[in-house]
Amino acid sequence: MSIVLFDAPGPRARRRALIGSGIAIAVFAALVAWVIWRLNDRDQFDSSLWEPFKDRGIQKAILRGLGATIRAAFFAVLLALILGVLLAAGRLSRTPWLRWPCIVVVEFFRATPVVILILFMFIAFSDNFAPVGDDLDDALPDRVGNILGTGQFEALAPLVLALALYNGAVLAEVFRAGILAVPKGQREAALAVGLTERQTMRQILLPQATRIMLPAIVSQAVVALKDTSLGFIIAYPELVRVGRNIYDTRFNILPTVFIVTVIYVALNMSLDAFARWLERRQARRYSRAAVTEAAAVTDAT
Repeated sequence: MSIVLFDAPGPRARRRALIGSGIAIAVFAALVAWVIWRLNDRDQFDSSLWEPFKDRGIQKAILRGLGATIRAAFFAVLLALILGVLLAAGRLSRTPWLRWPCIVVVEFFRATPVVILILFMFIAFSDNFAPVGDDLDDALPDRVGNILGTGQFEALAPLVLALALYNGAVLAEVFRAGILAVPKGQREAALAVGLTERQTMRQILLPQATRIMLPAIVSQAVVALKDTSLGFIIAYPELVRVGRNIYDTRFNILPTVFIVTVIYVALNMSLDAFARWLERRQARRYSRAAVTEAAAVTDAT
């Protein structure tokens, strides 16, 4: 029995879709033109508002804010991936005392707003993080300390932990769904040849599930990258905070917002391009031709 979920549109449906698309594009273009006209009417495209970005000090400040944003996003995504794998494995465990705490943790942090998590971490633990940052700053070389942001540890650690907890809880569900999407026969075959549950998860299920989960993982990484801007509320010197400092002193809000937005879009597009490259690489690695070639080599030997 087959279930038809979608019928190919006929000539009249395609014509209506084309007309609707044309109207939507025209309305959007008119809206963009109106916004540009209003901005120009208020002298927002005046060259004097863009002059500050030629200043070397402002350029360096933007680069430092960009580095702080990338640093927080990198650590948050790394910890979220580790936490997500552990929580997903716990949720899939057959042991109730392990499964239920993982369920509670995932549901709690998924339902908690990120802003509240950041504020809680900062208010409750910032005094504890500051000495740790000082100790790391003294123990590590200056260049390593600058890369890790030990001088900003008081605000960096609460931001990273909050983002890791929230995104780790979301990724736990992504990992669980990806693992469950792998055919059950894979797990049964692995157990039949003597692999333990842990070995089956690590060697059989996770590698196959990764290909299924990759788009969702990248989407969540983009979310984490954008959420680093919430570090603004705890004075973490990320890109949005730097932009605020610029337009507070130069009174050029829209040009600064435009520059910051372009940087965020470029970062997200770069991350998406990397994910597409990784997906193509995995597709080539696990393609039918590659498997056939490997089998032929095995038979020849």
